[in-house]
Amino acid sequence: MIVVTLGPAGTFSDELAHRLFREEPVLLPTIRSICARVAEGGCTGIVPIENSEAGGVGPTLDCLQRFAVYIVGEAYLPIRHHLAAWGMLEQVRVIYAHPQTHEQCSDLLDTLALDVIHTSSNAQSALSMLENPASGAVVSEELARRYHLPIQRKDIQNNPNNITRFVLLSNAPCSGAATKCSILIDPHTDRAGLLYDLLGVFARRGINLTRIESRPSKRGMGNYVFFIDFLTDPGWEEALADLTGITPVKRLGCYGRVEAG
Repeated sequence: MIVVTLGPAGTFSDELAHRLFREEPVLLPTIRSICARVAEGGCTGIVPIENSEAGGVGPTLDCLQRFAVYIVGEAYLPIRHHLAAWGMLEQVRVIYAHPQTHEQCSDLLDTLALDVIHTSSNAQSALSMLENPASGAVVSEELARRYHLPIQRKDIQNNPNNITRFVLLSNAPCSGAATKCSILIDPHTDRAGLLYDLLGVFARRGINLTRIESRPSKRGMGNYVFFIDFLTDPGWEEALADLTGITPVKRLGCYGRVEAG
C-alpha cells in the first residue's frame, strides 16, 4: 500500500503514518497535493481535519469539497508542542510556527513580543530554524531530536489535552463497518429556517451529530457550505434520503476509527 501524507519528515502527519502503517509514507508538501494524488488512485492519504484547540483545518475541508476523495477512516493523535531556540530566549528575534500550531500555542507566543513567521508545517519550522541562528521554532519532541534543536520550554500548547483528528482518504468509499459518516451540504440558497430544516431530519430520528462546521462556498460573501459528521445510529440512511430531497448532499464517506500503535 502506498501512503501519502504531509511532509517534510517529522510532521505529526508523518508520525501518525508510521504508527498506522508499516510502509514508509510518501511525503508531499501540501494538503492539496495529497488530495490530488489520492484522487488519481492507488494510494491512501492521511490529513488533519480538526484540532481540539484550533478547530477545523481549512485546507482539508476545502479539498474535500474540491476533489473526488472519500474518508475511509479516522485517527486521533495527542499533540504536544515545544519551543526550541538557539541560546536564551532573550537572544531570539523571530519564531517559526505553523499557523495552526501558533493558534494552539497562542497563550505563550503572544506574550513573547516576538515576530512569528508562519510556515507550511512544523517540520518546515524546524528546517527554517536551522538556517537562522537568531531564531526559535515551535516543534514536536521528535523534530527537536531529529534536527538536534535545543528545547527551551516544553508543553507550550494552550490545552494540556490538545488532540488532532486525522482522516484517511481514498478515491473509493469504505466498504467495511462504519460508526460515523461525513457529508457536505451546499444549499445554493438562503432562506429563513433552512438550517433548522436540514438538521431536523437528524433530530427527528435521534441521530447524534458529532460536528457541524460552515465554510465559504467561494461564490461570494454570505454563501456557505456545511460539513456535518454524524453517528450511524438507526435511521441514518433514511435521514440522508430525506436530506437529499431538501438540498444537494455530497457523501464524503462512512467509516470507523483506526487506532494508532
